[in-house]
Amino acid sequence: MTATYVIGLDYGTGSARGVLLDAATGEQIGSHTHAYRHDVMTQSLLDGTPLQRSWALQNAADYLDAVEEILGVLGRGRVIESIGLGFSASSPMPTTTDGTALSELHPGEPHAYVKLWKHRAAQPYADAINRVGGSFLRNFGGKLSGEWLLPKAAQIAGEAPHIWSAAGRFIESGDWLVWQLTGREVRSLGFAAYKAQYSETEGYPQGIVPGLSEKLSVPHRIGTPAGSLSEAWRARTGVGGRAIVAVAVIDSHVVLPAVGAVSSGCLVGALGTSAVYLLLNEQFRPLPPGIEGVAKDGSVRDLWCYEAGQAGFGDTLAWFVKAFPRGADEAESFRIYNREAAGLEPGANHLVALDWWNGNRVPLADSDLSGMLVGLTTETTGVGIYRALIESLCFGARTVVDLFEAGDFAINRVILTSGLAQNNPLLVQIMADVLGRVVDVPSIAHATAVGAAVHGAVAAELVNGFAEGTVRFGARTFTPYRPRRESAAAYRSLYKNYRQLSDSQAVRKAMHDLNRAASLDRPAEETKSVA
Repeated sequence: MTATYVIGLDYGTGSARGVLLDAATGEQIGSHTHAYRHDVMTQSLLDGTPLQRSWALQNAADYLDAVEEILGVLGRGRVIESIGLGFSASSPMPTTTDGTALSELHPGEPHAYVKLWKHRAAQPYADAINRVGGSFLRNFGGKLSGEWLLPKAAQIAGEAPHIWSAAGRFIESGDWLVWQLTGREVRSLGFAAYKAQYSETEGYPQGIVPGLSEKLSVPHRIGTPAGSLSEAWRARTGVGGRAIVAVAVIDSHVVLPAVGAVSSGCLVGALGTSAVYLLLNEQFRPLPPGIEGVAKDGSVRDLWCYEAGQAGFGDTLAWFVKAFPRGADEAESFRIYNREAAGLEPGANHLVALDWWNGNRVPLADSDLSGMLVGLTTETTGVGIYRALIESLCFGARTVVDLFEAGDFAINRVILTSGLAQNNPLLVQIMADVLGRVVDVPSIAHATAVGAAVHGAVAAELVNGFAEGTVRFGARTFTPYRPRRESAAAYRSLYKNYRQLSDSQAVRKAMHDLNRAASLDRPAEETKSVA
């Protein structure tokens, strides 16, 4: 009998990863990772065109290079039943009506490129939308983040009207990639609901950005087929079989079935460059103040999924290790810092940090906020700062848990997933201590890509829903981290200091003032209009 397989794709910030799974047994057969050729553009475009402060762009062509290589390595000569896809969000891009990326037609225009999720320059447009308000904000804590689709669309329309006029479509990169693979524009309800404020009863918000409505399309719920891999892509990759492509899913959401999170009351923290926390619930409940958003059928079918997050997580630690290296390379520096930080007791560094290096998502939804470190003295050490940063990330997660509990949501299990969770036991132990809860880490490689594969299997009807997909393809064992009593007590005190800083309007005002001053101080060639 001919073996059949499923493929899951995980498109992250700096690279894409694919996994090949046996369709019958769920066994992982292989994996492949492709780093984007042009990475993240924050200083200039490929031709040297300078970018302003807080910009983060990507070249859509890199996504095609990645999928061609991954599908070729994993799928060539094999019978592939399905392909699922998780993608970082919100990372929208303007295209023509036939799906051609405008960056191909306008390579020297910054607004023609993918605006990556960490692009923060649209925050003023989010602020303007928030001031006007509207009923579409009720499931999003009353405010939009500058990371989301609407403010990014508004930024293009306001700063580059010629690009906005040329855009036949404005589409999330995950939806665009599905379009390229199948030849059909089939958008995901997950992207639309969480990042474009789509409602099945009211549609997309109207009158926010001129001309936006005709650049969008009705989305489809997760776990549905978008189409089969096109003949052109079969020829390029050698993939055989039905190769049914599922609608795309937000990368942090797609992981849920891979880690057993398909039931109410489970809080999953997907820890990557940023962090996203997802809480599933059978019934709709009003959004707790400060939590980012909620939608049904956008993450797991028939369940409401509440979303919150931190704009910087692994990014924050990577920044510090790169800025203050201890080893021959980044990996060695991390090992040294983690080993030495494990020898410090909670509070021994006399430091408290705010985890806002990429801005704040919860509870303030403000991309213009910044990181902070309090308690520095001439005795402060690098490892003390590193541990304070880890603790600040855990305090940010504790804030999310507190907001859910204040909204009377039951949390009966906490799962942390990602390579970061698997490879940094110090961080996970501190998280358990700060939360005062048992934290489970699934023993599964490439969980996000596996979750994407489950979505593909559901779309291809290889399994009867996500619960069955979890049993066949998902994690089978978990490592529990239990809170240590003395450490938990120490962190309760430090957390109060963290909240004093995070709740301070004076601190936030100082951050905004510094941010504005930094923008004014940029050289003239970097602050000129990009329109």
